[in-house]
Amino acid sequence: MSVTQYEVGSIVEGKITGLKPFGAFVALDEKNQGLVHISEVAHGYVKDINEVLSVGEEVKVKVKSVDSDSGKISLSIRATQPALKGLSKEANVHVTITTVDRRISAATTTRIKVQHS
Repeated sequence: MSVTQYEVGSIVEGKITGLKPFGAFVALDEKNQGLVHISEVAHGYVKDINEVLSVGEEVKVKVKSVDSDSGKISLSIRATQPALKGLSKEANVHVTITTVDRRISAATTTRIKVQHS
């Protein structure tokens, strides 16, 4: 199979074969692999790709570009996921965490900062 079989905009499944600080290599078939740049992993900021992805993980990716001359395929995981709509780049979100103990049950409300692009 050649890289030209992959159409820009199509969504395919692949397996992560390698992780680098700049992105993840994804095998699309036995002969072709593409790169998911770190900025295309998630809608939010990804500081360490190893905290989000792992080698051997099956992922759904969208084909962003195909260069038949070089054989390079650019991919996006983020484009296959729903966007966080209605939130500013930095939003305060209220989360209720319930802690259960043998003797007591307590609910604590805390604030977390959610960052997304």
